[in-house]
Amino acid sequence: MTDYLAFPDNFLWGGATAANQCEGAYDVDGRGLANVDVVPVGPDRFAIISGQEKMLDFKEGYFYPAKESIDFYHHYKEDITLFAEMGFKTFRMSIAWTRIFPKGDESEPNEAGLSFYEDVFKECHKYGIEPLVTITHFDCPMHLIKTYGGWRNRKMLVFYERLVRTLFTRYKGLVKYWLTFNEINMILHAPFMGAGLCFEAGENVEQTKYLAAHHELVASALATKIGHDIDPDNKIGCMLAAGQYYPYTSHPKDYWAAMQSDREGYFFVDVQARGYYPNYAKKYWEQSGIDFDITDEDLILLQENTVDFISFSYYSSRVASADPKLNEQTAGNIFASIKNPYLNASEWGWQIDPLGLRITLNAIWDRYQKPLFIVENGLGAVDIPDENGYVADDYRIDYLRDHIQAMSAAINLDGVELLGYTTWGCIDLVSAGTGEMQKRYGFIYVDRDNLGNGTLKRTKKKSFAWYKQVIASNGSRLD
Repeated sequence: MTDYLAFPDNFLWGGATAANQCEGAYDVDGRGLANVDVVPVGPDRFAIISGQEKMLDFKEGYFYPAKESIDFYHHYKEDITLFAEMGFKTFRMSIAWTRIFPKGDESEPNEAGLSFYEDVFKECHKYGIEPLVTITHFDCPMHLIKTYGGWRNRKMLVFYERLVRTLFTRYKGLVKYWLTFNEINMILHAPFMGAGLCFEAGENVEQTKYLAAHHELVASALATKIGHDIDPDNKIGCMLAAGQYYPYTSHPKDYWAAMQSDREGYFFVDVQARGYYPNYAKKYWEQSGIDFDITDEDLILLQENTVDFISFSYYSSRVASADPKLNEQTAGNIFASIKNPYLNASEWGWQIDPLGLRITLNAIWDRYQKPLFIVENGLGAVDIPDENGYVADDYRIDYLRDHIQAMSAAINLDGVELLGYTTWGCIDLVSAGTGEMQKRYGFIYVDRDNLGNGTLKRTKKKSFAWYKQVIASNGSRLD
C-alpha cells in the first residue's frame, strides 16, 4: 500500500487561498477598491459576478463579505504559523492588485502594499514554505472597470505589464512559482468576476468575452516573458477551472456535447501551453460572427512564451447532453451540469467524484505533456463546532483521502507528472461563488458567519491533524 501511495520526494503539499476571499482590510494602507469588494452575499450575487447586473459601488441594504473577510491582513503571522504546524511545503495565495496599484493605472506602486506581501513571503520562508502566487485571482481595480471597461480594453495590457514587472522585480528570490490568472476560463461564466465586464444593452456579449479573453491571454504570455527575463528560475503557470465532462448517455451526440464542453475550457490552456489559437475556436468565432483585432505581435508573443506548468482546480466532474430538455442542473455551481445519477453530491450540489480527478489529470496530461499542479480541491460543507470551537469533520477527511488516492494512482499507475497539491480554503474563507462563510473548506475553523458576525478566532479541526500526518508521511499515511 505504501508503494502505491508513494509521491515524489519533492512533492509540494499545501493549501490555497485568495486575497479577496481572506485578506479583508479593503481600505487599509492605501488599498484601492476592486471588483470583488463590491459583490454582496445574497440572491443578487450571481447576476453581478456574471455581468448581468451592475454594482460598481457599495449600496445600502447589502453585506459585502470581502470588506473584512477573515482579516488575514492582520492575522497572517498566526495563520502561517498554523500552516507551518501542518507541515506545508507550499502556500498558494494571491496578490490584491489594488494594494500595489490602488487605481490600477498609476505609474508608481504603493509601498505599503509591496511591503505587506514581502513580509508575508518572508514569514513563509521562515518556516520553509514556498509561496505559490496568483497574480490575478478574480481581481480587477474598480477604477480600471469604470474608466476603461475592464479587460475588454487593450489598455489593460499596459497596466498589467506594470503590475507584473513590479512584482517580479520586488519579489525576486522570494517567490519562484507564479500563476498568471486564476481559473481564466471563468471569463465565459462569471465575466465581471473574471475580467471586470459589465454588459450594455445590445452589446455582443460573446464577442466581448472572447475579446477580454484574448487580452488576458496576451497578458499571460507577457507576464511569462517578463518573469523569465527578470529571473530565469521563475516557474510560470496557467490555471484552469477543470473537471472532465462525461456524456449523459452513449449516444454519439452526447459524446460530442461533452467534447465541446471540455473544449470551452481547454481553449484557454491550448493557447497558454501550445502557443496558438486552436482551429475549433477560430471556426466557432467565424460561425458566431465574432471578430476582433489580433495583431501579428500578439501571435508571436503567444507562440514564444508558453507556460512552464499547468495548474487547475478540481471539485467535481460534469455531465453533458445534446438533449435540450435535460435541464436538471447541479445546484449552486457556476458551471451548470446535469446531475450524475451515479454520484453523491455536497450540500451545495457539487458532485463528488474522486475517479473524476484521475480522469481529469490524465486528460490534461495527455493533451499537453507539461507538469501539472492541483491548486484547488476540497469539500465545502457546513461545519458545526462544539463548545470549544472544535469540528469533527470526518466527511472532509474522507473526501480528501479519496482524492489523494486518485492523485497517487495518476502518478504511479498512469505516469502523470504532478508537482503538488494545495487544498482549497486551507483556512475557512469567503466563498467566491456564493459569498458565504458557512460554506467552509478549511482545516482551521474561523469564527465568522455569513453576515460578518464572530470573533475571527482560529480553531483547529479534526482534519488539521489528519492533513499534518498526510504531509509528514508524503502521502503514505491516509488513515
